[in-house]
Amino acid sequence: MNKWIFKPGVTAVVMTIGALLIAGAFNLFLIPHQLLSGGLSGVAMMIGYITGGNIGWLYLILNVPVLVWGWFIVGRRFIIWSMYTVLASTLFLQLIPVTAIAKDLVLASVFGGIILGVGTGMTLRYGGSSGGFDIIASIITRKRDLPVGSIIFTLNGLVIAALVLYTQDWNLALYSLLSIYIAGKVVDIIHVRHIKVTAFIITTKTEEMLKKLLSHPRGITIIKTRGAYTSAEQDMLMTVRTRYELAELRKTIASIDNRAFVNIVETVGVIGDFRRSKD
Repeated sequence: MNKWIFKPGVTAVVMTIGALLIAGAFNLFLIPHQLLSGGLSGVAMMIGYITGGNIGWLYLILNVPVLVWGWFIVGRRFIIWSMYTVLASTLFLQLIPVTAIAKDLVLASVFGGIILGVGTGMTLRYGGSSGGFDIIASIITRKRDLPVGSIIFTLNGLVIAALVLYTQDWNLALYSLLSIYIAGKVVDIIHVRHIKVTAFIITTKTEEMLKKLLSHPRGITIIKTRGAYTSAEQDMLMTVRTRYELAELRKTIASIDNRAFVNIVETVGVIGDFRRSKD
């Protein structure tokens, strides 16, 4: 199958599954107990609880202006897949009946948060989002090296504050906050773009390796090395990548030099320009 057909096909499947999980978390765990998911979906839930309106359609309507804004700021591919996920989530919200699988509020908030986090993390990892604050968080992480889940959690805290002010019910607010916190942590486990690793690659095929690796917008430093045992001189290439890019890096190195020695360490922080300039 042509790779240009296959790749969007895989992404569509992942986005559809993510949307299904998001809708399932809403209709099977959160909405039956009038808990909030936070973000624009949380706002849609609040309006739905108050007015009796259809939460799925409210979720779609609230996302339209954010998606339009993201179209000009984030990029078309990201927003197109986000639109797809929002539309798919809206459809699944109409199809999945609102039924309380877990009768206990703690179980509902915990498992609702886990399923929501998995669904959201899947959409983010494959280049889209579930809309709302995910898009805002993604815009922020393009400028600042911050965890997406933590940003979403902070923004959602504002929604919970609104819930407390309106209902004066701290139990629902705290259970909602628990669900949002768990969802944010699960997102950070799945969506690992913000986690950096440093790869030290010792190879005898420097030029071939550079030709392939420099096509990626990450800088590479060449360090001359000499083996203590053999006294053979080689080059060590040092590059910082995100953990999300690590699988691709390993595959590239193996395809060029399967005898290369690679040491990968987690990077605590990066100071300076992480993304190599295209100029």
